[in-house]
Amino acid sequence: MLSPTKPGFKKPDLTSNTGGIISPNPFWLASAPPANSGGQIMRAFDAGWGGAVWKTLGQPIQNVSSRFGAVGWNGRNGVGFNNIELITDRPLETNFREIYEVKKRYPNHAVIVSLMVETREEWKEIIQRSEDAGADGLELNFGCPHGMCERGMGSAVGQEPKINERITGWAKEFAKVPVLVKLTPNVGDIRPHGLAAKRGGADGVSLINTIKSIIGVDIDTFVPQPIVGNLSTNGGYCGVAVRPIALHMCASLAREPDFRLPISGIGGIANWRDAVEFMLLGSSSVQVCTEVMLKGYRIVEDMIQGLEGWMMDKGFTKLDDFVGKSIPHYSEWGDLDLNYETVAKINPVSCIGCQLCMVACDDGAHQCIHPNADAAIRVPVVDESECVGCNLCQIVCPVQGCITMEPVANGFPTASWNDHVEHGKVLRPKKGAH
Repeated sequence: MLSPTKPGFKKPDLTSNTGGIISPNPFWLASAPPANSGGQIMRAFDAGWGGAVWKTLGQPIQNVSSRFGAVGWNGRNGVGFNNIELITDRPLETNFREIYEVKKRYPNHAVIVSLMVETREEWKEIIQRSEDAGADGLELNFGCPHGMCERGMGSAVGQEPKINERITGWAKEFAKVPVLVKLTPNVGDIRPHGLAAKRGGADGVSLINTIKSIIGVDIDTFVPQPIVGNLSTNGGYCGVAVRPIALHMCASLAREPDFRLPISGIGGIANWRDAVEFMLLGSSSVQVCTEVMLKGYRIVEDMIQGLEGWMMDKGFTKLDDFVGKSIPHYSEWGDLDLNYETVAKINPVSCIGCQLCMVACDDGAHQCIHPNADAAIRVPVVDESECVGCNLCQIVCPVQGCITMEPVANGFPTASWNDHVEHGKVLRPKKGAH
């Protein structure tokens, strides 16, 4: 990437606009413990965050102890994260006073207030109080999968398009600032719920909220985690492990022709590359929670620097140059070219002879990687006539770039399954067919 010290360096403009909510960069704190108080958010803004979604306001509750659980993998704890924490447990008066103080000190940063109440009158009152405190925007929490949904809020709203539309309509009736709807991933198809928010008048959506889950079980006490006395409950799953699900749902809405609303992407964002992926799939801002909880506010410094360097390297001067740029490349399975072919190539110079690829192919794929005929050489051999290009060997290989998937010119014209069904286009024979 280009260095900011090189002659001619000019930083790209990172200004983000999500449904009318303007922030100096696209990196926001998600509504969660890192955005629980004014003091925290001011420290986050000092570290470089462009916006923050205040931890959800509503009728203050009492949270339980314990609250968090985590899944570790390959030496890192917190790859998957789970919580059974609910909305703010601090008085509304305290929250509103601190919102006012933050906006007074940081007028150019985005302060979005997350809200969750029940009745029309409660929505009217809390929206008015949020705006009086200086909120730049509102986020309607229709996603919480535990605790609040049992009370008819959170995901109980997000899973019912008619209720989503109705309450969004209330908020838009009362609000003078932009309104985002935070959607739950605990549905079969995200599109009807995004469209319901649009019909209600939302200025944009944010997604995903956490996924309903049980993080694990203590096999000595037999109690699921996190443990509260001798009981537990389902919680909300988040962290880097949920990113593929979040990317899919974000892209599903972004490519829906009847949707066309701004998106604030959430779910497993741990670095600038993750943020870029969300923006390429339609997000104009991104929200981060778990990685901040694990590593602190200063992770945003690398996010900003990485995004700036990547944009310069690609020649982008502003976010709109690339937001949604990957959507045209996202299609249905039936439109994929079934005659496109790749085969695995093993670089004998960088191969360390671990033969993990051979084991994986033999037991988990298509039995096309074999021992070298020379027993003294541990570099496996690929039978290209049997290789189906599944990528498994490349995935298990511990040496970056040692195994590559190379396109093969097989002489067959482009043909998708839909082409084959509709027009009788020829599909190449399966590997190994006689």
